[in-house]
Formats: sequence, structure tokens, C-alpha cells
Amino acid sequence: MLKLTNIETYYGQIQALKGIDLEVNEGKIITLLGANGAGKSTTMKTIAGLLKPKKGTVEFLGENVTGLRPDQLLRKGIALVPEGRAILSTMTVIENLEMGAYHRKDKDVKDEIEHVMQRFPILNERQSQMAGTLSGGQQQMLAIARALLSKPKLLLLDEPSMGLAPLIVAEIFNIIKEIKEAGTTVLLVEQNAKQALKIADYGYVMETGKIIIEGKASDLLEDPRIVEAYLGRKSTSDDKIPS
Repeated sequence: MLKLTNIETYYGQIQALKGIDLEVNEGKIITLLGANGAGKSTTMKTIAGLLKPKKGTVEFLGENVTGLRPDQLLRKGIALVPEGRAILSTMTVIENLEMGAYHRKDKDVKDEIEHVMQRFPILNERQSQMAGTLSGGQQQMLAIARALLSKPKLLLLDEPSMGLAPLIVAEIFNIIKEIKEAGTTVLLVEQNAKQALKIADYGYVMETGKIIIEGKASDLLEDPRIVEAYLGRKSTSDDKIPS
């Protein structure tokens, strides 16, 4: 579905991505892991059109979409839930959801907003509330719901669990699994490596703007390098990650 080839992205004179190659297969959850500053969010912004690469290509469904604007990519089926959620805090929950479908001309929007609110009952309860007064977890659910109303083929989630309580984190990851089961492909950037690898099909690990490790998520969960660097404990030769 998505293919990045030799992507180089800069902030001014500073090179943030140094020849990224990455693929996302349709119907899968792909996770992108790495420490702060590794280039994960830059990769997501490059895919979503918020940053333009100086070199390389972004292909989506076989089409070269390198350099297209975010609104053009949204219409093609790529939606980003950015780090920090970026909800419209001075608008109500229902107005935020309506904004998610602003570019759509079909007649199903009203029904789909109702369906999304059934999927996220707390949003239904608080549809008239100002979005900025929601809790962090509720704001994250709103950001995901808003993105889903654009009917994406590929959903980009940048740090969806950041700053949330453990029970809410578990709920967010269950929602991500449900999104995949409903037919939407997901590219997930996460600091919570263990949880991300548990729900993902395939993973990439970034370091200083490069992909340094990739493989099946189940294999990465047992890779001693991943265990020691990202799962918070030292590995042994026969180390296994408990389920």
C-alpha cells in the first residue's frame, strides 16, 4: 500500500531522515519504534505531506505521491493523527467530528458520525462539550474518531498512548486492533514498544534518521537488541517476552 524509497528529509540544513526505506502492506499494522529524536515523527510528517523530502519517493497504492499537499493526500486516503492530538479545543466534540469529514461530499457522513459515536460512547455522551475540556484519553479517542471520518485507507498514528494512564493505554491499543479488523491499514509510531509489537504485524526500528532493524513483530519481541534497548530489561541468550 505504502512504499518509501531512499527518503531524505531536512529541517533547514539539518538532515533528519537519511535514506529511509519502508513498506506498509494493506490490511496490516506496522509499527515504527525508536528513541526520541530518531526520526519517527519526521517520517510520519513526510508521508502525510507536512514535510517534503529532498530526495526519494513516497508511493501510495502504486502512485508516486511525493510532495503532494496534506489535503491532497487525505483525499487519496492517508490520514494522520499527529503527536499531541491537535484537536480543535475551542470547538465541541461533534464539531471536531464534522471537521474530520469536511472534504467528503457523500450522503453517509451523518450516519457515520453516529456510528463513530457508538464506537466511542464517551464522545456520544460529551458531544456538546468543548473538546479542550476532555481528559487526555478522551481527546485521543476524539482525534482517532475524527481521522476515521475521513474514511482513510491508511491511518497514521503518532504516539497515541503518550501521557495516558495505563488503563486508557490498553483501551487505545484495543481500538487500534479494532480499526485494523474493520479494514483500515495502520502505521503506528509508539514509545510503548512492547504494546506496539504485541498488536503489530511487522516493525521497523529507527536510530538517528535511519532504519537499523526490521522484521516480523513477533520476532522483534524476542530480539535481544530490542529487549534490552526498548523493553526495559536485560536480555539473555534464551530470553523470551511474556505475553
